[in-house]
Amino acid sequence: MGIDRRGAYDRLAVLGTYMAAKGLVTKLTADGLRVSNPQVKGGEEAADTVTCRPRPEDGDELWFYTGRQEPITPAYDIIDAAVHIIGHLNRRAGGEER
Repeated sequence: MGIDRRGAYDRLAVLGTYMAAKGLVTKLTADGLRVSNPQVKGGEEAADTVTCRPRPEDGDELWFYTGRQEPITPAYDIIDAAVHIIGHLNRRAGGEER
């Protein structure tokens, strides 16, 4: 089965819209969804590029991934993905991840 690029793009767009409504800055690019939290000091440390692609361990269901290619949640779970990403950005800005 081929990669569902349109489905992945659509899921990133939905996630971006949801996160923008929560006050984060989002930009959909060819590389993925760039997300930053303007409320957290740390510049680039408070930003990440989220991608969406099939996860073989889950029957090739679409999943969101961090910029480090760590799985976040299945792509249908927008709210849990947003919670995870916001926490991830806050930890990065706080110096817990490098």
